[in-house]
Amino acid sequence: MTLIAIVGATGTGKSAFALDLAEAFARVGRAAEVVNADAMQLYRGMDLGTAKLAVDERRGIPHRLLDVLDVTEEASVARYQPAARAAIDEIERRGAVALLVGGSGLYVSGVIHDFRFPGTDPVIRAELERELAERGPGLLHARLRTIDAETAAAVDPQNGRRIVRALEVIAVTGEPKAARLPDEPVPWRPHRIVHLRSDRARLVERLDARVERMWRDGLIDEVRGLVPLGIERGVTARKAIGYQQALAQLDGRLSEADAIAETQQLTRVYARRQVSWFKRYADAAVIDADEASDRAAELDRQISLG
Repeated sequence: MTLIAIVGATGTGKSAFALDLAEAFARVGRAAEVVNADAMQLYRGMDLGTAKLAVDERRGIPHRLLDVLDVTEEASVARYQPAARAAIDEIERRGAVALLVGGSGLYVSGVIHDFRFPGTDPVIRAELERELAERGPGLLHARLRTIDAETAAAVDPQNGRRIVRALEVIAVTGEPKAARLPDEPVPWRPHRIVHLRSDRARLVERLDARVERMWRDGLIDEVRGLVPLGIERGVTARKAIGYQQALAQLDGRLSEADAIAETQQLTRVYARRQVSWFKRYADAAVIDADEASDRAAELDRQISLG
């Protein structure tokens, strides 16, 4: 097996576990490389708020698909999928193990499963985005619910981008179910999944502490430096949890205490959605996040390297 996905909610230690696992493989003569599957870590300059490992923290393990987008560019799974698969192909051609690491569930599924993403229609997209700007996500989500209740139930009612994309796909294809993930997806190629889980109370404590640490470590300065680069115009980047609140603090719309509190609350909500998403990976090897470091050295007993 040369493709392993390491998934879990934010704050469960996926990045550190991937490094431990790569070093375990190195001890038995197998090289391993990390392929990023965190949508926000694709962006250059968005480091503190995404918990991106600095180069000197990566223990010499190569990392792919970090810092590949400007903050003004839109991140999408349709764009990410071919880039991630190309990176995995290159890693495997050299006989190494590809570790697909991240908590963006749709991005992971878009790589390991044989998903095909319908094209876009700029006219339809522009009209939907105009409606989103004028009316907000609630009405668009209600429209999606009338067309395809199952898809609507799987999309966050406040996630305007996902709602617009679902409605666009349905309009382009003429198929209400076209924006829905398959119930039994076909694997892209053989892979194994490692799912890091954590007790909810411990996870919440870690997440709240991490948000406070982000502010202490200089998130406001990081975001201030991204403003001249256009983060306020970014479709995706400016809405990232933590960055949106930091921008509001810089603009005087939120106090620091309120920005931190709002980021903590949204991070907890996001983690709950991640937990729900990754439950669909029924065949994953589940590891307690607090035991992950010790388990990495044993994982070759569970995963055949073929």
